[in-house]
Amino acid sequence: MTQEQGNTAPQDTLSGNSGPPLHTKLDIQKFPEDYNKARTDGNGTGVGAGGDASATQNAATIILTPTSLNSTNTTQQNVAGNNGGALPVPVPVPGGGVQSEEYKGPKWWRHLVLHWSLISEHVALLVIFLGLWAMAWILLREFSAPQTVIMRIAFLFVGAQLSGILVTFAHLPDMLGMLFFGVLYANLGLANFEGYQGFELFLREMALINIMLLAGLGLDGEAFKRLWLMILRLTLLPTIAEVAAIAGLAYLTLSMPWLWGITLGLVITAISPNVVVTVMLKLKEDRLGLNSGIHTLIYAMTTCNDVVSIFMFGVIISVIFSTTSLTQQVLQGPIGIGIGLVFGYLYGMMLQFLPSRNATYANGLRFVLTILGGTIAVMGSRVIGYTSAGALGCVTTAFIARIGWRREESKLTPHQLQAHQIASVPKRLDLLWTFLKPVSFALIGKEINFNVLQGHVIGYGALLVLVGSLFRLGFAYLSTYGGNLSRKERAYITISGFPKATVQAALGPVALDLARAASVANEAQLALAGNVLIISVLAIIFTAPLGAILMLRLAPHWLKHGDAVEEAATTTTLPEAPANAYKRT
Repeated sequence: MTQEQGNTAPQDTLSGNSGPPLHTKLDIQKFPEDYNKARTDGNGTGVGAGGDASATQNAATIILTPTSLNSTNTTQQNVAGNNGGALPVPVPVPGGGVQSEEYKGPKWWRHLVLHWSLISEHVALLVIFLGLWAMAWILLREFSAPQTVIMRIAFLFVGAQLSGILVTFAHLPDMLGMLFFGVLYANLGLANFEGYQGFELFLREMALINIMLLAGLGLDGEAFKRLWLMILRLTLLPTIAEVAAIAGLAYLTLSMPWLWGITLGLVITAISPNVVVTVMLKLKEDRLGLNSGIHTLIYAMTTCNDVVSIFMFGVIISVIFSTTSLTQQVLQGPIGIGIGLVFGYLYGMMLQFLPSRNATYANGLRFVLTILGGTIAVMGSRVIGYTSAGALGCVTTAFIARIGWRREESKLTPHQLQAHQIASVPKRLDLLWTFLKPVSFALIGKEINFNVLQGHVIGYGALLVLVGSLFRLGFAYLSTYGGNLSRKERAYITISGFPKATVQAALGPVALDLARAASVANEAQLALAGNVLIISVLAIIFTAPLGAILMLRLAPHWLKHGDAVEEAATTTTLPEAPANAYKRT
């Protein structure tokens, strides 16, 4: 078989596009045996370059990548639409394999059948909760009664998760359902968690730690080497412009001090990795923008923007709540940078060698140590009074550790690499985010009390979000000049910085928590921190659904179809690319 023949992908008979063949879940179960035969030649040696290697790579992609199953679902939906709503449901046949059987039934049932592999994850989480509740009812009945505070906290998170699933049926991001459930919960009088404020703060900090660790793991050194100048422009220019516009308007309209206005701008300017990663995985399925470096730029821009905004937020918030002299306040930033970099480098280097990659439970131990390091960085920085060191230390730890882990991965065989990536630290952090996501959005929604909302804060807050977003879009488009991109591709990169959600849910309540935890209550700071939280919620509501819709709808018109090539950045790990959101966002 020649090289050209080996790289020629079979024709997709359902969609009409060339690319890897689409398979159902039952087909996948047959791959290990079939492809093990293809991986050796007649002499029993391993595959070389060419057709066999391509076949093995395709098998690995189909087995490990959830988007392959989603491609099957997408194709089935298209066929169902052409057949007047009939759904080809895969059913097993004797001897292995599957056959398609048209099923005409209620729309909700067809949707359930198509997405069961994805919906089942949430059903599994619900079963886990019910099982744990049953055990608690038997062993600790005084704590597990529905009216107890601990159970009201648990119901908040379970209800948020279910609300997020329901909202996706309306083609909206699930985070909006979680957020609105938190608002409803609070205004029904169920969100009084008196005596558990410390536990609530811990959960919020864990969500922030998860986001920062994933941001650090997502930093790609190779992408920076190739596109460092444009990534730097896309990170700094739009961020500075948006923060400056929001701070200026907040000073003029809401009489917010400049430091508080900058704090608000840094919260709002962070791009939502939740929305962006979900959309980019959908574009990878459709092979849009793969050959132009669009994915690399957007992933890198999102990660760097979040790192900069989170770090600078920590610096400014440290100055605001500092009770030391002016000189010490000025030194808060540089000292925090030094502490964060030193801690992150040392802890990250430790993670490169501890535990050994040959250890039986290497990935599990690395995951626990990574979470522990992030927790020490964030909570320890708060204890010593240098809050800005926590964010930088968390990101640096993950980035340094990932360098060593990638070096080890380059020495693995393809089969070993597959097994390693299935249980890697980024995958485990993604799973942890599945639990922390409803926690994060429900807790920020819980803080919105209709009884104390002020109309002018809502009105001016919406204006701040709108004007700040316009400044970001304008400067982001200017920042894309200098590359080999068309106008439409530059415009698409620009709008990918529009959606806000994940970081806002994590940072929005931080100032309010610090104001409440102050030794001397300051009503002015409490009011300003409340305004930051309210406007953060407005940013999520206005930009998350609109940004997702724009990115999905404009991609076929603004991006080019390309081959299903692997980019360095497509392995970037960012918070939460939920499988159940691929088709319903």
